[in-house]
Amino acid sequence: MQLKLYPFILLLLIYGCNNNAPLNVEEENSVDPTSKLMEQVYLAHGELGNYSFKFRGNDYSFSFDGDEFQYKKSTLKDSVFTEDLLTNDLFERRVDWVLQDLSQEDSDKYSESLNSVVYFTCLPLNLNAPAVNRALKPQISINNTLYDVIEVTFDEEGGGKDHDDVFYYWFNNETHIMDFMAYSYKVNGGGVRFREAYNSRMIDGMRFQDYVNYSAPADTPLDSLPILFEQKKLEELSLIVAEQVAPFNKTK
Repeated sequence: MQLKLYPFILLLLIYGCNNNAPLNVEEENSVDPTSKLMEQVYLAHGELGNYSFKFRGNDYSFSFDGDEFQYKKSTLKDSVFTEDLLTNDLFERRVDWVLQDLSQEDSDKYSESLNSVVYFTCLPLNLNAPAVNRALKPQISINNTLYDVIEVTFDEEGGGKDHDDVFYYWFNNETHIMDFMAYSYKVNGGGVRFREAYNSRMIDGMRFQDYVNYSAPADTPLDSLPILFEQKKLEELSLIVAEQVAPFNKTK
C-alpha cells in the first residue's frame, strides 16, 4: 500500500490536481496500454478537490493548493481534543491546541494512519504518480457484468515503505466506475482485502464511494477474489463509510 513517505505524496498530489489533463491517447497507448481506460476512469470519478468528511467518529479534511496539500484529522474523546495535520513538509499533533513533542515512531504511525484514510478515500484518482506501475489484465465478468482490470505495483523509490503491496482494480466496462478493488500487504503478518463499492455519488465534481470490506487468506491470488466473492467465500470484516462529505473553499 502506498502510504506516507512525503516525496511520494507530493507526486500523488501533483498528479491529483491535473488528473483530467488532455492525453495524447495514441502516444500514451504505445507506452501504457492502461492510459485510455484511466482517462475514462478519471472522467467517471471527477477531480480531487477540497473536502471534509467523517469516518468512524473522527473528522477529516483534505485540500490542495497547486502542488501543496493539507490533510487534517480531529477527534474529541473524553473532553480531550486532538488534531493531526499532515502537509508536504511536516506532521504535527496538537492536544487541546498544544503542540506535542512526538517520537519519530509515533509521528510516522499517526501520519501514516491519516494518509491511509485520505488515500483510500481518493481512489482511484491517485493512480498516475510516477512510482505507480499499472498493468492491464484480461477483462472478467463479475455477477454478469463485464469489468476492465488493472493491476498496480509500486517502485521502491518513491513508493513508500509499503512499496511491495499489490493492488487490483475492477472498473465497470460501461460506466468506468471502480466497483471493486483489492490489495495484498506484507506488514503485520500480511493479508488480503477485497472491497465492494456501494453508495457511489458525485459531490461537487468528485465521486465518493463506501465499501464492504472483505478478507481472504494472505496467500490468496488477487485475481481469484472475484470468483470467491461470487461464491460468497470471503469473510466480511467491516464497512468503510465516509459520512457527511462536504466541499469547502480553503482560505489562507
